[in-house]
Amino acid sequence: MLQVGISGSIGSGKTTVCQLFELLGVPIYYADAEAKKLMVQDIEVKQKLVSAFGENIFDSQGALERKKLASIVFNDIKKLDVLNSIVHPAVEKDSRKWFSNQDATYAIKEAALLVEIGAHEKLDKLIIVHADLEKRIVRVMSRDSVKREAVLARESKQLKPEEKLKFADFIIDNNGDKSLAEQVLKVHNTLIHNS
Repeated sequence: MLQVGISGSIGSGKTTVCQLFELLGVPIYYADAEAKKLMVQDIEVKQKLVSAFGENIFDSQGALERKKLASIVFNDIKKLDVLNSIVHPAVEKDSRKWFSNQDATYAIKEAALLVEIGAHEKLDKLIIVHADLEKRIVRVMSRDSVKREAVLARESKQLKPEEKLKFADFIIDNNGDKSLAEQVLKVHNTLIHNS
């Protein structure tokens, strides 16, 4: 089974593209959603988070106080690195296990930082979803109800889009002038026939 990654810059439309692959019956591992689960459910991850950031990042019911954690890490690059050093290896291990349980010609791991953390090197193929900066900013502002500056701050923590494209086996253009469904189907057919 081929292990495929999907990545792209913030607001590029990775989730939308993944939903199209899901319609074709392709299993998808959403790394961000799984990371959120691991941070609460995985005892080892939770203990590491508490020792790094304090017990008050979890409420009395054991739920993660995401805003508290975000306010700590997004203003301090070293603390963000600490968070990533706890969460990324746990997600990598979890996704390996997930891939081994899939029964499909290929399965996809969706993650924003696949290239940044080198996880793309453990995958057979990489799909990059690409869209122009202005389109991405407008999408994220609308989706997350945030200001332009907040989107640009998040964007600045990711690899430049043109750098990500260098690692792509497939590029899906999500600027709105090409059919996403047609592009996804073309990639799907290539992966099915080359696996």
